[in-house]
Amino acid sequence: MKDILKLKPVLQEKIWGGTRLQEAFNYEVPSDNTGECWGISGHENGTNVIENGPFSGMTLRQLWNEHRELFDNDEGEEFPLLVKIIDAQDDLSVQVHPDDEYAKKHEGYAFGKTECWYILDAEPGAQLVLGHDANTREQLCELVEAEEWDRLFRQVPVEKGNFVYVPSGTVHAIGKGILILEIQQSSDITYRFYDYDRRDASGNTRNLHIEDSIACSMVPHKDPVLERESWEVDSVKVERLIKENYFTVDKWELSGKGTFNNGTYLLMSVIDGRGKIKTEGGTHQLNKGDHFIIPSTVDRYTISGNMTVVVSQSTK
Repeated sequence: MKDILKLKPVLQEKIWGGTRLQEAFNYEVPSDNTGECWGISGHENGTNVIENGPFSGMTLRQLWNEHRELFDNDEGEEFPLLVKIIDAQDDLSVQVHPDDEYAKKHEGYAFGKTECWYILDAEPGAQLVLGHDANTREQLCELVEAEEWDRLFRQVPVEKGNFVYVPSGTVHAIGKGILILEIQQSSDITYRFYDYDRRDASGNTRNLHIEDSIACSMVPHKDPVLERESWEVDSVKVERLIKENYFTVDKWELSGKGTFNNGTYLLMSVIDGRGKIKTEGGTHQLNKGDHFIIPSTVDRYTISGNMTVVVSQSTK
């Protein structure tokens, strides 16, 4: 296999979703409450279908299980990363994710959930919940029990182009009016602290997970320190957004073309503009909203156009 793997997005309905995924990326949304596009996913709760080549019609989950040669013979139990676009038409619940050890012990799943966000767009005044102000776990319990959310949760303003790292144990929530690209460990485990007492169409509130949330939270909260670096390859400006234990994420700004030698499998998401990619196996048009994988069996490729691409890879 000397070509890219083009992926069909999986659209997920959410109580806080809307229609922006259709408006911004031309995705076929299932309803007016569509909150997430799983662009690159091998997760059992939503895995992409391959749209081209000899593996057309197979799911990424199947491909991971049956053709590890495409993925640098990675020996991991699950496809390691999940790349999604989130449209927050309303505030998401305030939540926390477990680390690998807690997820394995309490959920029987291989991965916890460390993630990062590239802010694709944000309404004026948009905010995230990122962290908390409890100094001890005892104080955290007291503030949660008293429902003193304003004293507990930290609000952080964001704007288009910001990058946010959310390691497991970070109390967080995406705020209303924010559109993000999220790169995360391939896990769907979420523990909710608070959900604004929202009710669904049937009048039911969503479950909270107070005990697990408290147990998983980083106390006290510490903001991570991120170091940025950048370089150029031909007409491609590369900015490294993060390199950590689970993933490496770069942003590529193209104003022409660049030719690259490939040494592993890369996850690519076109977040703006259009262009082309040429491999030994073929040439493909790329448009805003496309997600694809360059397998490790591709030795060399040329990418061109005027576009912005976020490139993710598993960090072994």
